[in-house]
Amino acid sequence: MGAEWIAKLPPKSQPVAQLLAEQYDAVEKLRADGEKQMKSEARQHPVTKRLETIPGIGPIRAAQLVPIVVSPHRLRTKRQLWKYAGLAIMTRSSSDWVKGKDGSWCRQDVQQTRGLNRNFNATLKSIFKGAATTVIGRADAVCPIYQHYRSMIDNKTKPNLAKLTIARQSAAITLAVWKKEDVYAPAKVKKSS
Repeated sequence: MGAEWIAKLPPKSQPVAQLLAEQYDAVEKLRADGEKQMKSEARQHPVTKRLETIPGIGPIRAAQLVPIVVSPHRLRTKRQLWKYAGLAIMTRSSSDWVKGKDGSWCRQDVQQTRGLNRNFNATLKSIFKGAATTVIGRADAVCPIYQHYRSMIDNKTKPNLAKLTIARQSAAITLAVWKKEDVYAPAKVKKSS
């Protein structure tokens, strides 16, 4: 924070603002040093270079992914990764059985979506939601993932559900790239991921 902004504050607030500005500057230097160390550690794992080719997954997210997932082979399908990342849709409810007219219990036909699963790895969820936000924010018309997002929005899908779909798609692509030990290929992206 610049000294010119602190000078505009009331005199009683200036010392506190100066102290906060100094703390922010110190933390910013620590964050930059930590980011540098994380990137250098991640370079020791060849998979991070391949993961960085996926839209929205840069060097930081790739470096975070590797120690969380460890091996992609422990997750057989993309749905298992979605559940681990907190992107799986739950349809269970506690009121599946209703009393019929004759007094007997019968299963209710309506199955409603109950939201996303609650037992998940928060960092992993943040990685994929951040990747989706990055893809959407860049608005790269050539990127097939962004094209998929635009087509969902054009078809009147709610933006938050479209973003969830893009996060799930990024997770599926990440798992496929990691398992096949290949780089991201935009031509292989399917809208139904």
